[in-house]
Amino acid sequence: MPPNYLFVYGTLRRACNHALLKEIDRYADFVSTATYQGKLFLIETYPGAVPSLNPNNQIQGEVYCLTNENRLLDLLDDYEECSPKFPSPAEYYRSLQNIQLINHQSVDAWIYLYNHKTHNLKLIMSGNFLDTLV
Repeated sequence: MPPNYLFVYGTLRRACNHALLKEIDRYADFVSTATYQGKLFLIETYPGAVPSLNPNNQIQGEVYCLTNENRLLDLLDDYEECSPKFPSPAEYYRSLQNIQLINHQSVDAWIYLYNHKTHNLKLIMSGNFLDTLV
């Protein structure tokens, strides 16, 4: 069975020092910085990603190889409030998407995508959530 991967692009990136990063480090190994073909929006103080057909729309993030996929994804589903414990429609949904690693290899990785309309949200033009923290 091929390894399973996770792509994070917002508050769970290493530079944000989120408390949940300890759990990510426990159940996954950092692989590389990476990009996802999508648009990134600011939703209050955190981002939401949506897929894009335009290859110029790139979201910056990080890829992890999951060492305990079930445990980590259960934790993240709860964090993103898209597990069965939460009412529908959830703000996010987990999807397997193609991610481009910095070395130009691609992997299919789990990503949490925004599940609501974006027309009233601010687009993060750089595709990098860390740019909003300065």
